[in-house]
Amino acid sequence: MSRIDELFQKLRSSKQKAFMPFITAGDPDLDFTADLLRQLDASGCHLAEVGIPYSDPIADGPVIQASYTRALNAGTKLDAILATLKSVTGEIEMPVVTMISYAIIYRVGLDTFLEKAIDAGVAGAIVPDMPVDESAEFAAKCKERDFSLIQLVTPTTPRERALRIAENSTGFIYYVSIAGITGERTALPDDLVDNVSWLRGQTDLPICVGFGISQPEHAEVLKPVADGMIVGSAIVRRIAAIEEGTSKEDASADVTSFCKQMLAVISS
Repeated sequence: MSRIDELFQKLRSSKQKAFMPFITAGDPDLDFTADLLRQLDASGCHLAEVGIPYSDPIADGPVIQASYTRALNAGTKLDAILATLKSVTGEIEMPVVTMISYAIIYRVGLDTFLEKAIDAGVAGAIVPDMPVDESAEFAAKCKERDFSLIQLVTPTTPRERALRIAENSTGFIYYVSIAGITGERTALPDDLVDNVSWLRGQTDLPICVGFGISQPEHAEVLKPVADGMIVGSAIVRRIAAIEEGTSKEDASADVTSFCKQMLAVISS
């Protein structure tokens, strides 16, 4: 059983939902990333998703794309990211998963990536550009190591394919709320609850919803059907304020305050 399996088993037994913030590794630098992970953990967040900067991100909107550009321009590399995560994961309670392009994993090598990620204390990976048809080899290697391979289901995924994705996923399923790119939204799609409810009836895996989740009201809508909520752009936008002159301390405080608001709704 992976750390993510254990977490969701614990949350389900206490009828709680998970809150997962997303941050970009190295934005604006890796020391900030490490400090913010500690603060998010202390704030009560259940998991953290750490984006691995990539020059050609998949499905990311302008806010997260800009954060990847900042991190890459600062010279952020995968090995340095994993070294930073290794320095943090032993201190915090929440599991950390990476959002990483399969192109990076393939270049490093499947076994080598897994060895390095597990050594860094990473609990799993979300791989948005790996089709389920090509995931069998990597999925098997992840399963052997109790490393969660989290795959995405979107509103346009045919239902037969969604079932195959669920069968090849571990940890949880990442349900993409909208047909489009990441970014803050004022309203969620009308059919989102119905779509998640259908998938909930097809699999025992936890389902976490991301893309567009940015307000406490969104959490209220999703609580009855989702096992967790993922928030990215609303957090990354607050970190981006550093580039405009906000201090790192104030940006961190803004992020943690927002996360506590979301947690209060999710936990109520």
